[in-house]
Amino acid sequence: MKRIALMVLMVFAFAPTAFAAGAVVYMTRAISPAGMMAIYERLGREAEGKVAVKLSTGEAGNTHYLSPALIRDLVQRVNGTIVECNTAYGGSRAGTAMHMQVAEDHGFTKIAKVDIMDAEGEIALPVADGKHLKQNYVGSSFKNYDFCLVLTHFKGHAMAGLGGAIKNISIGIASAHGKRLIHGAGNDKGNIWSTEQDSFLESMAEAAKSVSDSLDNGKRMLYISVMNHLSVDCDCDGSPAEPDMHDIGILGSLDPVALDQACVDLVYKAPDGQSLIKRMESRHGIHTIEYAAEIGLGSRAYNLVTID
Repeated sequence: MKRIALMVLMVFAFAPTAFAAGAVVYMTRAISPAGMMAIYERLGREAEGKVAVKLSTGEAGNTHYLSPALIRDLVQRVNGTIVECNTAYGGSRAGTAMHMQVAEDHGFTKIAKVDIMDAEGEIALPVADGKHLKQNYVGSSFKNYDFCLVLTHFKGHAMAGLGGAIKNISIGIASAHGKRLIHGAGNDKGNIWSTEQDSFLESMAEAAKSVSDSLDNGKRMLYISVMNHLSVDCDCDGSPAEPDMHDIGILGSLDPVALDQACVDLVYKAPDGQSLIKRMESRHGIHTIEYAAEIGLGSRAYNLVTID
């Protein structure tokens, strides 16, 4: 979407009387454990049963990932298990033993159990009417969870342009093999890193939709995104660029598409978001959100409700 269209959407989203059809996105500027809890409670959906807490534990050397101190109260409130899958690009989290060591080094094992879901293999989730994917391969222990609480650090990304909730449940829940398949837009052989860009972005959306479908069409999921340490680079980067814009807040929704759209709009609204905007536009990052809405994962229309 061109910038002018995004600006029009922002006007709609931020208008105080705009309560037309669309998902609700709650927001607090308090980036604190209390802020996390307040957003969770406003969402009105209890994380019940065996709860997977999907987040990124961050590559070794990265310090921008979600702080365990920030999320601890919420994770323990739902008795959650922090879940990840191994990476497809190498690095310190490509194997389970080192991945667990990074999770420990970054403080996550001190607040909850950690499960590397593809440590013992993978399972296939069907992709309904997928243009690129027919199946989405996720860590085999994903099947053991009743509910998924998706905690996302919103930021830029070197390949996807932006890393939001949709990416967190697609690339993030995919096994190492599944990640290669998404990057290759259905092809896990050869140079998967040179796939046509929009096909890669669309594959992420298809994979995310398969995860949502598997959990009662998203009824056993909720999404909270933290907009701090807003680097142009992902938490998977061991040497990310330093953020050059201010922290914004914590947002939450039952709709991952609306949540990602709201985060993007807030970056455009920020007076110091130019670097992140450039990164998102250079990779056509908005297309993941566009296509996710097209295939029915959620709605780009939303009502932003500030709870402060």
